[in-house]
Amino acid sequence: MNDTPGWASPGSAPSEGQGADVPRPAEPADEHGSAVKWSKDQPPAGQWSPPTASGPSGPVPPPAPAPGWGGGHQQGGWGRPPAAKPGVIPLRPLGVGEILDGAVSTLRAHWRAVLGLTITVSVLTQIGEILLQRYVAPAPPKIDPDPTPAQALSQAVESAQVSLITLALTSVVTLIGTLITTALLTVVISRSVLGRPVTLSDAWREARPRLPQLLALTLLLTLLSIGIMAVGLLPGLLIGGSTAGVVLITLGGLASGVVILWLMIRFSLSSPALMLERQGVRASLRRSAKLVQGAWWRVFGILALTMLLMFLVTVIIAIPFAVIAYLVDGEGVGELFAGTNPEFGWPFLIITGVGAVIAAAITYPISSGVSVLLYVDQRIRREALDLELARAAGVPGYGSPSPDDTAPRS
Repeated sequence: MNDTPGWASPGSAPSEGQGADVPRPAEPADEHGSAVKWSKDQPPAGQWSPPTASGPSGPVPPPAPAPGWGGGHQQGGWGRPPAAKPGVIPLRPLGVGEILDGAVSTLRAHWRAVLGLTITVSVLTQIGEILLQRYVAPAPPKIDPDPTPAQALSQAVESAQVSLITLALTSVVTLIGTLITTALLTVVISRSVLGRPVTLSDAWREARPRLPQLLALTLLLTLLSIGIMAVGLLPGLLIGGSTAGVVLITLGGLASGVVILWLMIRFSLSSPALMLERQGVRASLRRSAKLVQGAWWRVFGILALTMLLMFLVTVIIAIPFAVIAYLVDGEGVGELFAGTNPEFGWPFLIITGVGAVIAAAITYPISSGVSVLLYVDQRIRREALDLELARAAGVPGYGSPSPDDTAPRS
């Protein structure tokens, strides 16, 4: 039984259990629109031979086709038309470069909506984090440059507590901003696949009903990761600070990290499934596991490459702003070189915040685009979603979109 709602933004046929109801390219038709009628009496099948040319020593065969002809989707090949491309990607299985290019093309094609969203959310997120760090989070402890062993341990514990509290506070703000950005960008990218225009108000109107489910999904995955890590570290923590305890903590942490990584890749497509198929939390997790099954290493490689590229972009953008902030806030730099925890002022926080906003405006759309396009690619490979997307985009030869595909969605 088909349990997959399909491409819900905007319009799709069921993606599982494809049968006769799946749209296929239309049959050939004459100029009057009627199907072509072939005669029942056909000549006997002959054997085709390539054309030849005369030469000094006899017939000369034609030159071999260029590399890639006849077998590649991208070139089309003899007897196979090139893949339709109504939007930012061709409707066929995608390569890694095409997924990244599609994410960048979405940023270029819908830059007003994308940059308007990411800059607004990033600015609000940075303001919230700065205010929390300045007025709510505890101040960094004073570090004694020449402590006794007991004082050094106490300072390390106190610093770790302050860091964890600050991280927890800022993570809440970051989580809210990431949820809103992910939800709206998923809608924008899904429209760009079909080559349809989209405004920020349209994306918000379509994504808003799914925000509670997306929040529940994100919290569930976060709590799952924390629980697995706690289980892995618990035996070593119970033993204490002995050598055996340190070894158990190390091994348990590594084993937990491997399990968490495997699960996060397995569930990495649950967010697009939840948004685009209008699935529940548990159904989205199952959908992601099914789409990733048999392609775990490919999905991991693409996501890891994307994270590496986004990290490099962030570092390249953040370094100049960090240098300027350190030069402007001389007091914090003095404390840093003195070996104490620096307490930077407003200039430092504002300048580094501007750099973070610029980095987020570039990296958020690309990372979200890769996630959504990877989901589309897996459905194309497993469920022939390209045929349904071509029909929804109105590509000639794939039938007409249904009224549900063109009707506005609330």
